Amino acid sequence: MKISYNPLAILYFFIFTAIYSPLFSQSSASEIYKDIKKLGVLANVLYVGAHPDDENTRLISYFSNHISAHTTYLSMTRGDGGQNLIGPEIREMLGVIRTQELLAARSVDGGFQMFTRANDFGYSKTPTETFNIWDRNEVLSDVVWAMRTIRPDVIINRFNTDTSRPNHGHHTASAILSTEAFDLAADPSSFPEQLKYVEPWQPRRIYFNTSWWFYGSQENFNKVDKSNMMSIDIGSFDQVSGESNSEIAGRSRSMHKSQGFGSAETRGESLDYIDLIKDAKGTKPKDIFEGIDITWNRVQGGSGIGTKVKQLDSSFDFKSPSSSIPQLLNIYNSIQQLPDSYWKKIKSDECKSLIEKCLGLFIEVRTNKFRVSPGMMLPATLEIANRSNVDVTLSSVRFSSGDTTYSFQSPLKYNQVVMNEMKITVPDHLSTPYWLVDTPKEGMYSVPDQEKRGRPYDAPEISADINIMISGTQIVFNVPVIYKTVDPAKGEIHRPLSITPPVAIQFNEDVLVFSLGNERTIDVTLTAIQDSVSGTLQLKIPQKDWTISPSSIPWSFSNSGETTVLTCKITPPNGQSSATLNPEILSGGQTYHHKVTTIDYDHLPYLSIVREASVKLKSIDLKIIPRAIAYIEGAGDDVVEGLQQIGYSIDVIDPATISTTELSKYQVVILGIRAFNTIEPLAYKNKILFDWVEKGGTMIVQYNTSHALVTDEIAPYPLTLSRDRVTEENSSVTILNPESDIFNFPNKINASDFDGWAQERGLYFPNKWDDHFTPLLEMKDTGENSTKGSLLIAGYGEGYYVYSGISWFRHLPVGVPGSYRLLSNLISLGFKSGKS
Repeated sequence: MKISYNPLAILYFFIFTAIYSPLFSQSSASEIYKDIKKLGVLANVLYVGAHPDDENTRLISYFSNHISAHTTYLSMTRGDGGQNLIGPEIREMLGVIRTQELLAARSVDGGFQMFTRANDFGYSKTPTETFNIWDRNEVLSDVVWAMRTIRPDVIINRFNTDTSRPNHGHHTASAILSTEAFDLAADPSSFPEQLKYVEPWQPRRIYFNTSWWFYGSQENFNKVDKSNMMSIDIGSFDQVSGESNSEIAGRSRSMHKSQGFGSAETRGESLDYIDLIKDAKGTKPKDIFEGIDITWNRVQGGSGIGTKVKQLDSSFDFKSPSSSIPQLLNIYNSIQQLPDSYWKKIKSDECKSLIEKCLGLFIEVRTNKFRVSPGMMLPATLEIANRSNVDVTLSSVRFSSGDTTYSFQSPLKYNQVVMNEMKITVPDHLSTPYWLVDTPKEGMYSVPDQEKRGRPYDAPEISADINIMISGTQIVFNVPVIYKTVDPAKGEIHRPLSITPPVAIQFNEDVLVFSLGNERTIDVTLTAIQDSVSGTLQLKIPQKDWTISPSSIPWSFSNSGETTVLTCKITPPNGQSSATLNPEILSGGQTYHHKVTTIDYDHLPYLSIVREASVKLKSIDLKIIPRAIAYIEGAGDDVVEGLQQIGYSIDVIDPATISTTELSKYQVVILGIRAFNTIEPLAYKNKILFDWVEKGGTMIVQYNTSHALVTDEIAPYPLTLSRDRVTEENSSVTILNPESDIFNFPNKINASDFDGWAQERGLYFPNKWDDHFTPLLEMKDTGENSTKGSLLIAGYGEGYYVYSGISWFRHLPVGVPGSYRLLSNLISLGFKSGKS
C-alpha cells in the first residue's frame, strides 16, 4: 500500500507562536544568524508531559536554541483542572488561559506546542484512576498522531512509568502512553485511519528526563549511580545572542503566571540528566543524536541544499543581512523542487522567515474592530514596507475568507511605506476554540476532525496571503488580520480578531441558584457587536414547574459597543430541582444563543471566547441567617458571587486597610483561596483578624498551599498544612459530630449533602493541628487512609476560627446544594448561642 504524506497535516501545529511575537518586527543580525544555523539542522525532538508547566523549559530551550533542533512539547491536557493564581477562571476557561500561557512560553524558548484531547479532570493519585476517566485508547491514538505528524528523532518523557512512589496519575499516564506510542507509531495496523493524512514513523530513541525530584531530594540524587545516564549542560552560554540557555528558560517558565511559576533567570553550568528507555535499533548511544543524520543529507535531493546553507552561514554579513537575499532565494527555490515531505514544509517556512527578516520587510493587515460578526463588511488597511535595496514588488493580496483577490503590482522602494485600503467579508463561523465546540466529557474533549487533533489553538479568524515578487521569485507570506490601537500609557496594542454574534448575551452567573419557591429577578446583559441591529430576546425553560416572565423582550442598538440590561423573573418549584434556561437572540432572520467571555491578561493575547449561553438553574432547600460579611479576596474565585445569589450581603474589603474599627462592622470574615499565599499584608494583619475573632467574630479561611505562605501564623493556634487531598468527588464522608450546630443549624446536614460535588472534595488539608481544633469531617480516597483535616473549627475567645480545605471555589459556582447548605451553617456560627 502506498501512503501519501500530506504536509498540510503539520501546517497548523507550527504557526501559533508567531502570534505572540510582534508581527514582522525587525530581528537583529545575531537573531538572523541563529536562524541560519537552524536552517542547516534537521533534528527533531518531542518532549512529553501531562500539563502546562510540566515541561522542562531548560531542555526545550537547549534543544531549540543550542542544538537548533525543531522541538515540540506535547501536553496530554490543557490544565483545566488546576487552580488559578491570577483570576477567577476555572475549568474550560482556565484551560484556555493555560493553553495561551504554553504558547507564550514557546514563543520565548523557540519550541512548538501540541495537545491530546485528554481533559484535566483534577488531581489523580494513580494512572489506573486516570485511565478509568480518560479514554485510554483515544488518548494513545492522539500521542501516536503527534509522533506521526511531527516525526521526532528523539522523544523525552518528563515523567517515568514507575508506580511505586506517589505521583500525579496524569504524570505517570503520560509516560506510559508515550512509551507505548513509541512502537505503535511505526505500525500501520495501529490507528490506520490516520494514514490518510500521515505516514507511519519510528522515532529512533526515547528517554526519561530524570531529576532529584524522583529521588526525594537533591542529596539522594547526588548518591545515584549516573554512569548509564546522559548529562546535558543546560546552562550553556551563547556568544551570538549573549544569553545563557537557562536565562531563556527562566523567562519561558515565567509565562505560567496562572500557576505562580515565575522563575529566576539563572547562569552557569547546570546539568540535566536523561535516561535511555529504548533505542529502536537496540544501541546504547553516548550522544542523544548518535547515529541519526541531522543534516540536509537525510532528505532526498537535500545534500546540495546543505552545502548552500553552509556557504550562507560562512558568508553572512552582520552589517548587511540583506546581502544574503540572493543566497536565501536560491535555497528557497531549491527547497521548492524537493518532493513533498515534512522537512520541505518546515524548512521552506524557515527560509521564508529569514528572507523577510533580511529584507527588513514589514507587513501588517489591521482593522478598526477586534470583535466582528458573520457577514459584516470589514474595512482593512494593508501596511507594507521594504527596508532594503532589494527589488521587491507587491503582487496581490487574498483573504482567507474567500474575498476577491486584490492585484497591485506595486514596487516597494527602500524604506517607503505603502498603504492600501481593502474590504473583507467576515466568514460565517464563531470564535469558539475548536475543542470546546462540542460538549466535553469528564475525561475527554470531543474533536471529530482528525486534522484538528493536537493543534494548540485555532488559526487566526481571518488571514491574508500577501503575494510578493522578490528579485524574480514569487513568495507568499501569510499574516493574520489584527486589530491595532495606541494606548497613551502602553503604546501600540495588538489584539487578534474575534468573530462573535451581532449581539452577545451575558448572565451574571453560569449557574443561578434559588431557594425553594422563591422568585428572583435576573439581569440579562446584551452587547452590540454591529451597528444598527435589533431583534428579540427569547427566554425558554423546557423543564416543567419553572416559570419565567417575560419570555420575550424586544431590543435595538444604534452603535456597536452599546449595552443594555434586560430583566426577567424566574420562579422555581417548591421542591429541589434543576433546569436549564436557554436564551436566544432573533435578529435579521438568524438565531443566536451565545455568550462572549473575555480573557484579558497582560501576558496573553486579548481573547473573546464564544460559547453557548445556556444557564443552569438550581432550586435548593436552603435556609440562611443574614450576617454582616466581609470577604478578603485571595488568588481569585467566585465564592462571593455564589453567596450573594442566595441572599447574603457581602463587602469585599482591602486587606491592606484592615483595622479593628473596620472589622467591628462585621460578624463574619471569609478569606478567599490562597489568601495566605498571595496577600503580603496578612503577614501582619493576621493578628488584627485573630483579635477580632477573640472578641466574637467568625473567621473562615479557605485553602492555602504550604509552599510560599506569607506567614506561618495562619490561625490563632498552631496548624500545619500538607498536600493531603481527597480527589474522588463521590468518596464517602463521615460527619464526626452529628449533634454539632454546624450540621443542624440552620440547615440539617446529612449524607445526601455530599452528593454531586465537583471534581474533588478538597485539597491541601492540614495534617497537624493544636488540641483547640475540632475536626468535623472524615473522608478518604479509595485505598487510602482517611483524613480528618478537611474542615477544622476552634473556639477562640468569644468567636470561632474555621479552616476549610473543602473546594468551595469549585462547588458553589456549579450549584452543589450541599456545599451551599454546609457553608451557610458555618456562616451562622455563634448566632444561636449569641456569641456573634
